[in-house]
Order: sequence, then structure tokens, then C-alpha cells
Amino acid sequence: MSIDEATGPFSGLKVLDLSIALTGPYPAAMMADQGAEVIKVERPDTGDLARWVGVMVNGMSALYLVCNRGKRSIAVDITTAEGADVVRRLAASTDVLIENYRPGVMDRLGLGYEELRAANPDLVYVSLTGFGAQGPYRDRSAYDTVIQAYAGLAMNQADPHDQVPVFLRQTAADKVTALYASQAIAAALYARATGRGGQHVELSMTDAVVSFLWADSAGNEVLTESDRSLNSSFVAGFKPMRFVDGWGIVTPTSARDFIGMCRALGVEGHDDPRIATIQDRIANREFTQSMNDMCYAMAASMTMAEATERLEAERVPFAMVVAAADLPHDEHAIAMGLFEESEHPVAGRVRVPRHPAQFGSTPARLTRDAPTLGQHTDEILTELGLADRISGLREAGVVV
Repeated sequence: MSIDEATGPFSGLKVLDLSIALTGPYPAAMMADQGAEVIKVERPDTGDLARWVGVMVNGMSALYLVCNRGKRSIAVDITTAEGADVVRRLAASTDVLIENYRPGVMDRLGLGYEELRAANPDLVYVSLTGFGAQGPYRDRSAYDTVIQAYAGLAMNQADPHDQVPVFLRQTAADKVTALYASQAIAAALYARATGRGGQHVELSMTDAVVSFLWADSAGNEVLTESDRSLNSSFVAGFKPMRFVDGWGIVTPTSARDFIGMCRALGVEGHDDPRIATIQDRIANREFTQSMNDMCYAMAASMTMAEATERLEAERVPFAMVVAAADLPHDEHAIAMGLFEESEHPVAGRVRVPRHPAQFGSTPARLTRDAPTLGQHTDEILTELGLADRISGLREAGVVV
């Protein structure tokens, strides 16, 4: 990745990232893609714990690389008076500060919102927590699976027949929170740009996951007077379709979709009036389910290529199941330019998804490599006018 002049929509914006793992680092990385200057503050001994999680090469983990691209790293012990003073100096000229400590920790360190806004009233201060700042669970440790359990995601994934909770094999709660945080930060910056000043933005993982889940997967809980004859999640019945040489999924929502699926898979009765419209399918659920079952039975005798040709001809929403290892080599992914490859100075050859949003006049792009721990400590301290104190701070263990 090259360190070219930023051109993205956040060009000129300064972000101070005091967060760890994924919820805070990920939105900060996306802001770096979008042109922001992002300084990551890490503890001197181990740095962000994400450095030590999952697959890694030469001490650089894939998680850290993806969530901390585009940033500069300063390793400073913010529990010391000298370290906290460094952060206060950085925050004084920062537009956005992101932290995900437990409620009250930043205040105890002298780095809470009220203290920092006194020197920088335009600061957008973002606090990300697990269970929020109020309530009996506020001080609990909260990692992704903890919130998947509490906020309903694990039960949402349970098989309707045995009700055994299923945890997604990814940090879904972390990522959902990161995306909500990105939207909230942009909204707060808009409010500031229209003359309403900086503010404290608080977002819990619980809030984010519940909001995410209830949009489509809590039907009976939203409509409390429903007869509860249907699963709260309207996609609960979807299952992968087995072909001779692999798997796929067909998602027939409209009448045209459902009838087209039946035709494509060679199921007779696709002209039956009982499935003519979506309302007819709802009124004739048993017959609709029998037609759906026949589609799955017919699919088992088709190859993926044959089914693809037929489903495409009927313009039915479908996809063949593609593994992460295979996606970069798929013709459509290549045509989209979905991935970018580069040489990382520590990890070697790496492949990461491009920035997902394509801006017409202010393009976002991957720029600076994910940093090693404290890679830019001296550089940042010098910018703060502390060049003459670097040796002393390092000898005292305040910085690395």
C-alpha cells in the first residue's frame, strides 16, 4: 500500500483511535480509507490484543492488519500521568476520538469526554461498550459471543426444532457495532458541520445487535398481537440447496421468483393458481411447501453449472455457495476488483477487500500498511513538540 495524498471524503479529518479488537478499530480503519488521518494509541507491552488473535505471519495477525490499515501507531501507557498527557495533547487537535473501555475507565484516567471537550469543544467523542453505561450489567466484560448470547443472535440462529443456540463463526456482534458506529460518527460530524458543535456519542454492542436483529428477525416481538403461527424471522426456513457437485441457495420472494424456480428446476405445477401470487402462497402454505420440497428434490440431480444456466434464464435470485478461499478467483469478484493485493513489510504478501463504498469524486482507497507496535511513536511525539522528551519517556516505560 502506498502513502499517497488522501483524496477520500474524510480528507483532512483527524481521528484518535484508543480502542482495541474490532468494534472501534474497524470504523477507524474505514475512515482512514476515506482519507482521515488516524492515530492509533496502543499499550506499550502487548499493544492491541487483536495483534495476538487468529492467523498471523511474523507477528502480524490478519485481524489486526484488516482493522488497522491506514493508521499510525503510538505506543503509550495512558495509565501514567505522562501518558495521559500525551493523549490529551493529541485530543486537543482531534476531530473524532474512539474508545471502547468499560464505562468510567476513561474518566478515571482523566481522559473522559467532559475533560477533553473543555480543550476541544468540537470533539466528537465516541464511547463503545458491551452492555451500555447504565444498568446492572454495565461493568461486565463483553466480547462478541457474550453479546451474541445476550442480545438474541445465538437463539435467532438456533434450529427451530431443538432450540440449541448457535453462535455465528465470526465476530458478528463486533462488526455490526462497528458499522453502526460508522454511521453514528458520520451523523455527529454532520451535526458539527451544521453548527451544533461536538458531542459525546455512546453506543453499546447490545443496542447495535438488538437494532440489527429486530429489523427482520423479531416479528412476533414487534407485532405483539400476532397469532405467533410463523417464526419471528421470516428467513428461518431458508436452507441450502444440494446439487450434484456442490451447494447453492435460491431465494424466491416474489411470485415471479417462485414460479421461475419451479420452472428452472423442472417441477410441474408451476402454473397452479395456488401459487400465482405471494398472497396465494401465504393462503396455501402446505401446497407451497410441497412445491418447494419438490424443487429441492429435483436440484439434487442437477450440476451447479446446469442449475446456474436454468436459474439465470428465469432471472431467479440465487447464488452458488462460494468459500472464502475461492472467492478471490471467481470471475465476478475479479471483474469487480473486489480484492487488492500488496506486499506488507512484516506479513509479506497480503490480500484484503477493497473499500466497499465507491465514491465518484472523492475516492476511498487503501493507503498505509497496518503498523507495527509503536512504529510512529517518535514521529507523533515530535509533531506534538515533545521531541526533547522522547528519551526520558522511553526510559520511564511510558512509550515504546
